[in-house]
Amino acid sequence: PVRPRDRAALRLLAAEPAVMLAAGRALLLQVAHPKIAQGVADHSDLRERPLDRLFGTLDFLTVTAFGTDEEAARLGRGVRRLHDRITGPGYSGNDPDLQVWVNATLTDAALYVYEEILGSPEGDLGAAYVDQARYVAEVLGCPPDAQPADREAFRRYFDGMVAGLEVTDAGREVMRAVLWSRKLRWLGPALWLNRFVTTGLLPEPVRVQYGLPWGPRRDRILWFLLRAGAFAYRLVPGRMRRAGVPLILWRSRRRLARKARKARKASEARKARSAREAAPTRTL
Repeated sequence: PVRPRDRAALRLLAAEPAVMLAAGRALLLQVAHPKIAQGVADHSDLRERPLDRLFGTLDFLTVTAFGTDEEAARLGRGVRRLHDRITGPGYSGNDPDLQVWVNATLTDAALYVYEEILGSPEGDLGAAYVDQARYVAEVLGCPPDAQPADREAFRRYFDGMVAGLEVTDAGREVMRAVLWSRKLRWLGPALWLNRFVTTGLLPEPVRVQYGLPWGPRRDRILWFLLRAGAFAYRLVPGRMRRAGVPLILWRSRRRLARKARKARKASEARKARSAREAAPTRTL
């Protein structure tokens, strides 16, 4: 069972809309790991349903951060059952090492935006956030001892992982599906802006392995825009910035309930079909 824990810092950073700036950074760092990239390439429908995948991840993170312990535990069990089917040569969806890395990229992304871009508008929350963010991986069944114990251990782990990442062809294929999504071409300028920000926020060694072009001029433009945006963002009171959380949580619960009903109906239909097929054939 997952032990309940204080989630004040986790909730505070998760409620900041600006942390979504680094969502692409987190995803591309995840698939820079060869095993994760192969698992996504083999089992994910990210190319065909990119928004569904995005909302699915956001729903999990929203309920884990802001929902009850019981909701988080129930959702974690469901995700673990899905991960049971994600297996292949050298990888498993429930591998604790991969879970630690995925959660570390999410933790790093939120801290990167909060500290490096926004300048810690609500004070120094880094140590508390690293500790509380471990709850996300625990919900998925990752043993607490498998995760970095504190902020210093987290930074050593994260930097060491980045230094050893090896982007494969599968990882580059996922990267293209994310940054140049055919299904999201209608978003036009927004897709270009996401590509620009994501490329600029990646650690340079990983960006080079992906083959993404960058340079000093683009870097200056990016950070001018980020700092100007952060200045305006901090002028908005924190309670107003985070006021949308109840609505977001309500929407996530609705989507998850709809998916659960759909899954139950599909399961009942499969059972009924199996029962019909197993019934003895009546002859005249």
